[in-house]
Amino acid sequence: METGARAAKPPAPATPAVSIPSNALNRTVAVVIVGSVMSVLDMTIVNVALRHLSQTFRVPLETIQWTATAYTLALAAVIPTAAWVMARIGAKRAYLTALTLFTCGSLLAACAWNADSLIAFRALQGLGGGLLMPVGMAMVMRAADRDRMGRAMALLGLPVLVGPVAGPVLGGWLVDAASWQWIFLVNLPVGAAALVLATRLLPSAAPAATAGAAAPKLDVPGLLMLSPGLAALLFGLASGGAHRDFTTPGTLIPTLVGAALIAAFLRRALTVRAPLLDLRLLQDRTFAAGIVTLALFTCGYFGSMLLTPMYWQQVRGMSATAAGLLGAPVGLVVGTTMQIAARRVDKTSPRRLIPTGVLVGASGMALTALQAGTVDVAPWRIVVPAMLMGVGSGMVLMPTMTTAGRDLPKERMAAASTALSINAQIWASVGTALVSVVLGSAGPNPSGFRTAYAVAAVLLALAVLPALLLPGRRA
Repeated sequence: METGARAAKPPAPATPAVSIPSNALNRTVAVVIVGSVMSVLDMTIVNVALRHLSQTFRVPLETIQWTATAYTLALAAVIPTAAWVMARIGAKRAYLTALTLFTCGSLLAACAWNADSLIAFRALQGLGGGLLMPVGMAMVMRAADRDRMGRAMALLGLPVLVGPVAGPVLGGWLVDAASWQWIFLVNLPVGAAALVLATRLLPSAAPAATAGAAAPKLDVPGLLMLSPGLAALLFGLASGGAHRDFTTPGTLIPTLVGAALIAAFLRRALTVRAPLLDLRLLQDRTFAAGIVTLALFTCGYFGSMLLTPMYWQQVRGMSATAAGLLGAPVGLVVGTTMQIAARRVDKTSPRRLIPTGVLVGASGMALTALQAGTVDVAPWRIVVPAMLMGVGSGMVLMPTMTTAGRDLPKERMAAASTALSINAQIWASVGTALVSVVLGSAGPNPSGFRTAYAVAAVLLALAVLPALLLPGRRA
């Protein structure tokens, strides 16, 4: 049930944390965009290069996939601390720390001498990457008033336009024409620019611990439940997806342990006064509907991202560069649509815009499934339905985040951004594992890819149910 906080509570008086000039908002958005571009580029580039890294270090693909898994586990371990870190040292220092960790991790990864060292340095990158998204989003959500939230979140979607378009192409070219080290060295100039911009442009707001408020206390028991729980759960999902089997002890045990720890944290978070993650946000109907919509849509959308490069390279025998080029139109459509839709959600009904996007995305995914099951189908017959799916994704992802958090009190923005980041990470991993298992069971052939795409389409379609609970108009 929705609380009466929004309707009953009068607007808060303007304070530096609430009423921020437009130029300050623009500076904050610019800094966060640069940092996000680096993070998104890194993920898309490394995914394309996994097979090449496997050959370079002469280890099985299952081993080199730990470069992605280690990054994800470190990400999951640090995301829950984001709200506390911002309250303790301030958002600007937290963001500078995240940029430093990510950039140094990139440099060390380029210097890796074997698969083990590369995996370790990717974990260091993950510690920085885990803070980049929630801290950056919280800074923008705090800086934007309600009427500018959609525009600000649309600008935060620019990395989604650049990353999926440039990342696979750049990664494929670096792998095919240069050395593997450059897939990490390319982050250094972007990271250096982001550090300079963040130092000069971000407002130096005092952390809660020194601004007259009581020093925030870290919920250590909650942290010892949630961070290891997320890491264990994501490890189990990744391992089960890679081996297409969730019944082995090495997969089943960490999955169950992770789920149990998260369940224990959920119980604790609903009973203690200052939990690590404020789950009382879910008492707000709009935030809860947005979280569930994003969970289902993220599960299907990010699960399907595993399929396309594998289809072009394994079934069609194309190079990494060619696979990246064929994926570029989809990324371009997602980013462009997101720019339009995230701005429109400030003026139109989320209940109309977002469910429509869900149905468009599910239709595109279903058409992709039909085409992928045909041998030697023309490439454009795969790309065009995937672009339709991209239109739907652009209409759903950032507009739903904007709608979920727009009308929350400013002091809850950090907790909201942390919850949204954890939600995305968990369900992207669930989707990837599920699609991997489906593909492994059906076989890496056209029929198997058709089945996997169909499962992703069903997950997208299910998101329409919670999306219909989003508000029909602006308050």
